[in-house]
Amino acid sequence: MHIPRLRPNALALAVTISLAHLPLTALADTQSYALPSAPLEQTLRQIARQSGQLIAADPALLQGKRSAPVHGQLETHEAVRQALAGSGLQLLTTESGAISVQPVAQGSALELGATSVTSTSIRGAATTEGTGSYTTGSTSTATKMNLSIRETPQSISVVTRQRMDDQNLTSITKVLEQTPGVTISRDAAERFNIYSRGQQISEYQFDGLTTHVENATQNMPQNLADMSIYDRIEVVRGATGLLTGAGVPSGVVNMIRKKPTKEFQASLSSSVGHWDDYRGQVDVSSPLIENGKLRARFVGAKQENDSFVDGYSQERDVIYGVTESDITDSTTIRVGIDYQKYESHGSSGVPLMYSNGEQTNFSHSTTVASKHGNMEFETTNYFFNIDQELKHDWKLVVAGNYMDVDREGKNIANIRANASASVNKNTNTISAYTYSAIIANQTQKSASISLQGPFQLIGREHQAIIGYEYSNYRDHYDSYGYRSATIDISKINNMKPTSNNLYLYQDYKIIQKGYYTALRLKPIEDLHIIIGARASDYKYDFQSVIPASNYSGRTSYNKIGEVTPYAGLVYDLTPEQSIYISYTDIFTPNNVNDINGKVIAPQIGSNYEAGWKGEFYNGRLNANLAIYQINRDNATELAGYDSSNVAYYRAIDGMETKGLDIEIAGEILPDWNFSGSYSHSRSENSDGTRRTTEHPLDTLKLWSIYNFSGEWQKLTIGGGARWSSKMVVDYAALGGKAIQGDYVVIDAMARYKVNQDIAITLNINNLLNEEYYSAIGNLGVGYYGSPRNLTIGARYDF
Repeated sequence: MHIPRLRPNALALAVTISLAHLPLTALADTQSYALPSAPLEQTLRQIARQSGQLIAADPALLQGKRSAPVHGQLETHEAVRQALAGSGLQLLTTESGAISVQPVAQGSALELGATSVTSTSIRGAATTEGTGSYTTGSTSTATKMNLSIRETPQSISVVTRQRMDDQNLTSITKVLEQTPGVTISRDAAERFNIYSRGQQISEYQFDGLTTHVENATQNMPQNLADMSIYDRIEVVRGATGLLTGAGVPSGVVNMIRKKPTKEFQASLSSSVGHWDDYRGQVDVSSPLIENGKLRARFVGAKQENDSFVDGYSQERDVIYGVTESDITDSTTIRVGIDYQKYESHGSSGVPLMYSNGEQTNFSHSTTVASKHGNMEFETTNYFFNIDQELKHDWKLVVAGNYMDVDREGKNIANIRANASASVNKNTNTISAYTYSAIIANQTQKSASISLQGPFQLIGREHQAIIGYEYSNYRDHYDSYGYRSATIDISKINNMKPTSNNLYLYQDYKIIQKGYYTALRLKPIEDLHIIIGARASDYKYDFQSVIPASNYSGRTSYNKIGEVTPYAGLVYDLTPEQSIYISYTDIFTPNNVNDINGKVIAPQIGSNYEAGWKGEFYNGRLNANLAIYQINRDNATELAGYDSSNVAYYRAIDGMETKGLDIEIAGEILPDWNFSGSYSHSRSENSDGTRRTTEHPLDTLKLWSIYNFSGEWQKLTIGGGARWSSKMVVDYAALGGKAIQGDYVVIDAMARYKVNQDIAITLNINNLLNEEYYSAIGNLGVGYYGSPRNLTIGARYDF
């Protein structure tokens, strides 16, 4: 069919403006857009005004319709198509380039010779909110340079705002459970150990500023973070010592906060789910002055839920406020605060072994902790960011973050978790402990300054960056009223502390300083070389005292001027495909002691990675394949407990980790988003014996979502599956093994848009009600995955 002709009076749409009266800058090929959902006519007006291009439409078609948000560095037709998403209208462009808006054709196809419909580009756009995408157009987590995923010679996965909303991923652990190449184990109900490539991830960033996780403190608020305030989560797998300090070979998690918008946008959402799971959230962003140069954003969230475990429940409270100001045309300052309170009652986890070496088989609802126990984490971050644009496209960035964490536990009673923890099958008894109180405080100070930009050499443009980072980690821990006893496992709820005396106090101090520089060189047209180095100072001090047993231990470590080199090469096979190789040193100070009470020497080694990357459909689809090898000496593993019940570790030399990551994420067809990954990772010691067997050797993660068009355009459906290979823990002291075989978990969702403002979403997790341990570990406790459950939610966009 031919394009319907518009009536002359219909061409009077107010978005059509005279090009003769626009400045020449308005006629640029692309423009930067950050437009929230708004009345469709208003959004089209703004696009026309900003691009300087005529947009023709019948005003009657636009009446009562709202636009989708428009974000990114976009050509005009791409911005219009983004605005029209879900409206029942489509963009048509003639051979002359004229743009018109028409209803979606019903029952017949458009004449392709008369029109062309193009996909939306997200190239260069880092923000994912409002794009509807499962990928990002720009990331700086791996190199500090604003590069696309394809241009970065390292494995990067991004979980976008759209993906989090589609799957109801409300916590960081839910996000990382879906992330390629990442596995999760646990030491306690609120102690998650996030692993990648054979080692725990201990570095977490907020907007690119590094914070540290120290497992032994039991105070890891980063792993409890609520996702309501974040735009996206970026995970770099492999050593990142160039930019995050100590070069841990596992990777880094970067949690990137939502930012204020120059146009007003707001949303209200609520949900209800299994086990009395109630959640509400408000998100408001607005300019504070008419020109949008001063703007602010507020996010608040609250959640209360029970669980499938008897007596175990949680509460979350989140408040986030941020202001951003363009104080000059080249200077932007952002200042904010976020507060998150996480409170748990009771605990989860069941003993894995009987004392005779048999594996247990407790029900999912079994609790082996006191229902009177309470644990509370209050985390506050104060942060600022200054972006200063300089001449010749150079940029200076200064940023800081101060984290304050207060942890308090009361009336704690739980089973003792260690390598010999077990239930006597004949008497149904187990070793357990109580605390009357646990009080801990943690502060982390992070600051950075960087200068980057392009320069000309031998007739080509290259990039350079130089920077400095500082972090100061302090954690103080006190516990009171400790006692242990052997008790019937069914009566642990009656076990109570008998005193309030100080039992243990510990102090951790870690200070890191680092200078780094990197160059991205382009010696020939299709080749980019990234070379860099970091010089780091590292200071570690730990003290532990148990007054009742006169135990006192102190260890420290200091290193100045440790140099970590980095090199990467990217070769463009085509404009959409590249191959790459990268190398970096590993230097990871160990913060654990051996049997003699001495801190184990730092882990040293090397990290190699090579692979292929593809970027298709104007950046809306990314694919990659990577192979890697990591060699380490002085890797550590738990070796036992001394007479004061203090853990000690052993060093492993010749640790080698080899693996493969395959990932595809983004829009594989219009309105069809997909994320799929396969990961294989095997760690062996010098004898060829596999280590970290509590983590699966292979994982497969799939998720797909489709937005219908035409008469079904209000409906979205999605589904996916997570497959994990076998996990095994050998309890030599008991003469048995805990085994979780291969398992598959299937999830599904559906969303219905009642109108332009209201959407209702149904999420079903573990659709087939698979029974499995989501985590087993070396401490004798297993954690069941959630049985089948559903959540229904509603969202209203202003």
